[in-house]
Amino acid sequence: MPTTLQNLLRHHTRLAGSDLALPEGENAVRCVACGNRCLIQNGHAGLCQVRFNEEGMLRVPGGYVAGLQADPIEKKPFYHVYPGCEALSFGMLGCNLHCAYCQNWVSSQVLRNDEAIAHPHPCTAEQIVALALKSGAPAIVSTYNEPLITSEWAMEVFQLANAEGLECGYVSNGNASPEVMEYLRPCTRLFKIDLKSFQDANYRKLGCPLQNVLDTIQRAIAMDFWVEIVTLIVPGFNDGEEELRQMAEFLAGIRRDIPWHVTAFHPDYQMTGPRPTHPEDLERACEAGRQAGLHHVYAGNRPGRVAGLEHTYCPHCKARIIERQGFHILANRMQGDQCPECHTPIAGVWGDQPGRS
Repeated sequence: MPTTLQNLLRHHTRLAGSDLALPEGENAVRCVACGNRCLIQNGHAGLCQVRFNEEGMLRVPGGYVAGLQADPIEKKPFYHVYPGCEALSFGMLGCNLHCAYCQNWVSSQVLRNDEAIAHPHPCTAEQIVALALKSGAPAIVSTYNEPLITSEWAMEVFQLANAEGLECGYVSNGNASPEVMEYLRPCTRLFKIDLKSFQDANYRKLGCPLQNVLDTIQRAIAMDFWVEIVTLIVPGFNDGEEELRQMAEFLAGIRRDIPWHVTAFHPDYQMTGPRPTHPEDLERACEAGRQAGLHHVYAGNRPGRVAGLEHTYCPHCKARIIERQGFHILANRMQGDQCPECHTPIAGVWGDQPGRS
């Protein structure tokens, strides 16, 4: 990391939440903001490189963004949350994993790779919430980099957002700790979690054990977060029939109405060898989800090329309820939280939805 950026980031910090920083003696601190649970000695940083020990006190990011804009909420992706609305999205710098195929590497890997070009822009939590209200977005989402490692800043924003009636959420890799999930839950309802593979060896190449993520998914459901799962289908990495079946059966074994998004990979960052994901690859993954009994399986990143796999269907009568192409809602026939045909409740966070047809 360039010295100038390092110094700049250290000016945009505050003390860690007491629930996420545990003293370990000799001026050491155990950081429990994520599943890495780093023991950080005085003068050093954790694996994420943005949470660091200064004379026995854990200092963490705050007071800036590296990205801030209103996005379609479908882009997160949340398909069962306020369809057709926007989410005010903000992100910072850094990550607790180091995925070779990272799609947001310019911000998440900036502290590990000099070619990453994202920079911090000072702002306040009040400014972020004001922008959300001005845009009319019903939700604020921490995304772009890994939000777990900047949870204190997210909670500063989310507390203000909740007071204005806004939903708040994380777009996360799921390498979480029990402590950080308890810390987030009072102000956070939405949780998108990546399930990148079902092989521990693959996950350890990315930076954590598979079990950390499986535990996070189970815990998030038990804690009544609204959870949607994303698997980026990377040819040759996680697209085998058996692995797809295992992922689908794991999710269905928790709750059959968890939305599972299987999305298309394109060569990027340090993984340029595999071919892009074809629509047929996504169709195979969706079929694995259906065979496992999942009610809502979606194919992403190939708009209009996946034979109806972007739409929401009633799990009971199979009526098409919400039609999509990419991030665009073409039709929304929801009646409250129910199917318009058979009145079966459809799991989600629906609220007052615009754009019905």
